[in-house]
Amino acid sequence: MSRIGKKPVELPSGVSATVSGQTVEVKGPKGSRSFTATDDVTIKTEDNAITVTPRGTSKRARQQWGMSRSMVENLVTGVSTGFKKELEINGVGYRANIQGTTLKLSLGYSHEVNFEVPEGVTVTSPKQTEIVVEGIDQQLVGQVAANIREWRKPEPYKGKGIKYKDEYIFRKEGKKK
Repeated sequence: MSRIGKKPVELPSGVSATVSGQTVEVKGPKGSRSFTATDDVTIKTEDNAITVTPRGTSKRARQQWGMSRSMVENLVTGVSTGFKKELEINGVGYRANIQGTTLKLSLGYSHEVNFEVPEGVTVTSPKQTEIVVEGIDQQLVGQVAANIREWRKPEPYKGKGIKYKDEYIFRKEGKKK
């Protein structure tokens, strides 16, 4: 039995969901999102909650059960509160600023890195050493944050680079004489 799949997804106030066949559409204050589940699960809406049940006992049906429930929960969370990733920039002369839909990064290269922000995500830079990525699609927010971090990953000796705010950098000791 799927421990995750058994739990119903509660709909907070201001969020509405419609189920038509295998497609779930969720609308909330931040926007609307939809997800189409496989034929291995059944999705129902009952008394302000969405339940997902498997259609059989096959391994694939049980796999899709938990995954579909997690996807529906992510839709509900995205349209009600949204998702957020925070990045920190460490290093002398490393900084970021936003100009329109372009994130300009100075990361110690001979040129400035221009990162075009995709549609559906907002990127802000409250300080020169902080970047905040927000949106209603968890996958897109995480991917954009990972793409920004990819430009200069944190190195283990001095910790210079772009890291997630809650990330721990395992530090190494340098050369000894």
